[in-house]
Amino acid sequence: MRQNPVLATVTGLTVEVGAKVLVDRVSLRLRAGTVTALVGASGSGKTTTGLALLGEYPAGALVSGEVSVGGGRVGHVPQHPSAVLNPARRTGALLHDMARRQVRDLPRPLRRAAARQRVADALADAQLADGETLSRRRPHQLSGGQQQRVVLAQALLLGARVLVADEPTTGQDALTKRLVVDQLAALTGRGIAVLLLSHDLDVVRELADEVLVMSGGRVVEEGPAHQVLDAPAHPWTRELLAGPRTLPYAASGSGGEEVLSVRQLIARHRSGGVRVPVLGVDRLTLRRGECLAVVGRSGSGKTTLARCLAGLHRDHTGEVLLDGTALPRSLRDRGREQLAAVQYVFQDARAAFDEHRPVLDQVARTAVRLRGAGHGEATEEAGRVLAGLGLDGALVRRPPGRLSGGELQRAALARALLARPRVLICDEITSGLDPVTRRSLLDLLAELIRGGDGLSVVLITHDLDTAAPATRVAVLDGGEVVEEGPREQILTAPRHPLTAALLGASRRRGAAARP
Repeated sequence: MRQNPVLATVTGLTVEVGAKVLVDRVSLRLRAGTVTALVGASGSGKTTTGLALLGEYPAGALVSGEVSVGGGRVGHVPQHPSAVLNPARRTGALLHDMARRQVRDLPRPLRRAAARQRVADALADAQLADGETLSRRRPHQLSGGQQQRVVLAQALLLGARVLVADEPTTGQDALTKRLVVDQLAALTGRGIAVLLLSHDLDVVRELADEVLVMSGGRVVEEGPAHQVLDAPAHPWTRELLAGPRTLPYAASGSGGEEVLSVRQLIARHRSGGVRVPVLGVDRLTLRRGECLAVVGRSGSGKTTLARCLAGLHRDHTGEVLLDGTALPRSLRDRGREQLAAVQYVFQDARAAFDEHRPVLDQVARTAVRLRGAGHGEATEEAGRVLAGLGLDGALVRRPPGRLSGGELQRAALARALLARPRVLICDEITSGLDPVTRRSLLDLLAELIRGGDGLSVVLITHDLDTAAPATRVAVLDGGEVVEEGPREQILTAPRHPLTAALLGASRRRGAAARP
């Protein structure tokens, strides 16, 4: 690795909360124009290490060691961008506020145009297509990938010399990932030092100059990227590098009667006081015991479709039918049985939990509210389901903030299962999870589908490796289903240019990642 100037150092960093050591004597150097990657499982200490560069630590943390940033700002792109975007403000509002502060020294007649140009440049640098239009929307009207790039634009507008990028490709399709990789590479070309916290090992292979592998708060292996990734010495590194799941989620020949269907659905978002169509689906069906994967670019309408199915997005016309009977557009108008039948597992599991209540109580609440179970019965059942998903009794009695992202995603799945649903909608549930946790979660999903209870799953995903074991695949582009059919047909002989482009980008990234 070229010996560029060091912009930031972490030396012997140890972070403890109570009796738990989150980070244990971690050291690293960030050099100008290079990418240093931290990889490891959820809860290994990557994010705690990254946030230390911003001077941020968990509440009540005991910190030792030294963190030094030699001049310039440190920008941060968090894993869950919705947590730092104000839901009450349009996404471009803060960008314009920041830009106006930067042009105060210009003559007054030039300030507005200069600020607008800075915002436009930042949005373009963040690879946010049609950024001016999207900046007029509020965060909930953007996909997870679009939210991620808005936050990246904010960091770029600040002129950061060091960028902490925490899962910057989370929830993004192969084509958008390609753009993000190119953008981060371009940032290093400007002399910016990037600390990349990522579970996406293909992205790490393409970008990283140096890799540090973390486990249990410690660095267990480090060195030049090609050395660590091509010839890993530590067993944990080798486990992280194992391939994706390949076995089908559903049993061969699955797919009984039609359970859930969509007819003539048109969904809208409100933008600038105008209701704008963002999704139009003529017909889409889900059958008993099958897994339907819905794929497409970030912003293509995948999550909007999922939210319409679950009654979370009511501004739509057309019909969503369960067993041939139309469901009310809003979950507020759905009866207890209808609510229980169609359950939603969110991409951002942490935001879906009350941070002040134990996880066990929140999971049990589903059985009380939707099935009328008693508190004791519901708590006992919740404990069994959580244990079956690998979460022990002591862990689930903690508040959500003390569980890792992978643990919380399992808890979110358990909460949905306590409703005993017929349809499970999983919205990017593997985004931001390390490869080991991702394989484990997908194996669990396959066990549920194959369990003989007739559970059907709608799997919203940007990741074609995650979609590949599905029964059928539907491809969205610009709010329309452009291709749908058995997975073998869609993923081996695509008819639509977008599907071919997604497959091509995914294969190119995989080829670039191989030694």
